[in-house]
Amino acid sequence: MDPLTHALASYTLKRAAFPRAPRPTTIAILIAGTIADLDSLSKFAGPSAFLTFYRTYFHSLFAAPFLSLLVILPFLFRKREPTEIQTSPLPIFAAALAASVLHLLMDLSQSTGVELFWPLSTRRFALDWLPHLDLWIFGILLAGILLPMLSRLVTEEIGAKSKGPRGKLGASLALATMILYLVLRFVLHGNALAALESRTYRGESPRMAAAFPESGSPFRWHGIVDTASALHDVEIEVGLAASFDPDSATTSYKPESSHALDAARDTPVARRFLQVARFPKATVEKTPDGFHITLRAFPYSRDASSGLRVHALIDTDSSGKILSQELAWDPVSQEFWWK
Repeated sequence: MDPLTHALASYTLKRAAFPRAPRPTTIAILIAGTIADLDSLSKFAGPSAFLTFYRTYFHSLFAAPFLSLLVILPFLFRKREPTEIQTSPLPIFAAALAASVLHLLMDLSQSTGVELFWPLSTRRFALDWLPHLDLWIFGILLAGILLPMLSRLVTEEIGAKSKGPRGKLGASLALATMILYLVLRFVLHGNALAALESRTYRGESPRMAAAFPESGSPFRWHGIVDTASALHDVEIEVGLAASFDPDSATTSYKPESSHALDAARDTPVARRFLQVARFPKATVEKTPDGFHITLRAFPYSRDASSGLRVHALIDTDSSGKILSQELAWDPVSQEFWWK
């Protein structure tokens, strides 16, 4: 999820669950709710570092308490004014931890995945319910913050006094609406996945399939289907009047097995890449010295705005001996993010 949506969610959580929290606690909640995305700065250290750090160590349930503690330390040791009310550190830590866990849950609902149980496991978990930027969640959170402000201005204009903590009701309704929206996404994702798995593609049955969300509509998804000889990228709509044509899929055929391809897949670079890529696609090109193998995440060009992508480049001689191997930026996403 993008950092702005995380910040809105953290502030909404603060107004709903900790409405009387003082300003230092509010700042701590906002920082704790967004600090995990610092791992995206690893892109400046190169594709290998990005693949290692992005959505890994900082996006872990075990790291969340340590990050929350790190966030609140400056507020615990800061110099206070003589008239300032002393705040217990435990409520501040609880609020920061809640925002940090909310961040993990929102990212877990996306397709990139998070290493939720690092360091016990490096397995990535991804629910595929939400896109990188969900306009509906963004709108829900923004309305939950701005509408109570507008209501308060109207109330003060007519001279009435508001009851209860400011903004708590609006924030609570926004969080409840967001949960209902996630339930809707969960149901529609299941429908899309069932439709993908029930069809055949170029005469082949699916070995594995995934349905990925679109930002504009919860009823529009795109699917990736892995069959024995190819990968298929297809648009799918779900709902009462929706239809799905598997023949409309864009098909990319897999290369034939070879000594060079087997050797390339067994390199440290390829193994690291294959830990992250959910639908890897290999291309093999003949060169004067042997073969050039590229491992990329399929599909290549879809949704470059969702983040940088890494691919693996391996060169072998004609017998399959490894000549070179490296991780590099995917040109499509690199052009979008670095232009």
